Amino acid sequence: MSAQHLGHQHNHTHGMAKQTLRFAFFLTIIILVAELVGGLIGNSLALLSDAGHVVTDIFALGLAWFATVQAERPANAHKTFGYHRVGILVALVNAVTLILIAFAITWEAVQRFQHPQPVQPLVMFLSAGIGIAINLFIGFGLQREGHSLNVRAATLHVFSDVAASVGVIIAGILILLTGWTLADPLLSVGIAVLIAIGAWLIIRETTDILMEAVPRDISLSALVNDMKGVRGVQDVHDLHVWSIASGMYALSCHTLIDDLPPSGSSPILQSLTTLLNEKYHIGHATIQFECKNQQGACCEMVGLYCRLEAVKEKCNGHHPTYEISPLSKQNR
Repeated sequence: MSAQHLGHQHNHTHGMAKQTLRFAFFLTIIILVAELVGGLIGNSLALLSDAGHVVTDIFALGLAWFATVQAERPANAHKTFGYHRVGILVALVNAVTLILIAFAITWEAVQRFQHPQPVQPLVMFLSAGIGIAINLFIGFGLQREGHSLNVRAATLHVFSDVAASVGVIIAGILILLTGWTLADPLLSVGIAVLIAIGAWLIIRETTDILMEAVPRDISLSALVNDMKGVRGVQDVHDLHVWSIASGMYALSCHTLIDDLPPSGSSPILQSLTTLLNEKYHIGHATIQFECKNQQGACCEMVGLYCRLEAVKEKCNGHHPTYEISPLSKQNR
């Protein structure tokens, strides 16, 4: 797959995600109004907690929308990989805000345990039902575009809000049937735990990318074995694999190959890049070849082919010897 095609595919994906995020942003404002009104009228902590989470949804969707727009900006001489990591930073911010919201919900729930308050379950049903309907519509729309970590973080915000609204309805049913008002803060704590778990998974993945860790779906040992299975490859070392953005992988390595002139190594390079692209989805690979018997010095510069001979038996304190080809002697 050519770089041009890959670029077109990324731009098309970002374009679809941008439209979905913009639509979701404005729909979520409607949910916020419905849940704030319902929570204040019904005196429901679960509903007000959900409304507080919706505020972070609006913030998250706005940031995700901004990050998607930024990711479409072309690379330049200063940012040669473009602006793809804006989405990673936004995903990290969104996940951290979710953790804070989870703590805030838990704290308020503890206060409600100590000082129970009456709630109006019918108002809870109506407001939560509106939130569920709109959020499911938004969530499944985002899920179809959820290839990037940025969009996935925004989707987690939306689906955790669905879970919160379901919790509100369950609490309302329990209160309506049993009069047990503690069901409201109890389910709020459960919602907070689910939000925190999902946010932690996003934080872990974003920090892996920012720390340039090996992607979790790539095994280095299997990768090395596959590369050594390519005809002409003897060994692979100084191997580094990392993510530029979510699902956008890069690799650099030194590869020991059979003694070949530079032009003879082209088929090996083609086989390696095809393997990395098709099996491991690594679209950015930098491979430095080293010849089997002249590691680190098989090169062609200014028309001269230089050969650096290995040091023989410790050299007995003498300097290493360099053998210069006849071609280079003629040019001296």
